[in-house]
Amino acid sequence: QVSVLYFARSAELAGLRCETLSVPRQITSRQLWEEIVKVHPRLAVIQDQVVFAVRQEYVLLGDHLLVLQPGDEVAIIPPISGG
Repeated sequence: QVSVLYFARSAELAGLRCETLSVPRQITSRQLWEEIVKVHPRLAVIQDQVVFAVRQEYVLLGDHLLVLQPGDEVAIIPPISGG
């Protein structure tokens, strides 16, 4: 199980700021995103703009293999507007 933290637009679309999800220990960043979108289909609209932070390190969606430990935090970082 990992803690998923939602920020800005992702929190609005998911309707919450934090939850715990059960996911495989080894998973690609894209597969992880797909698991999250299964739970919150509205997040699909930001897929091309989102970045993860896993253990406070940025990870782009793709084939990057993640090895997750129980209790890891995965932050969903959507694009942030402003100047």
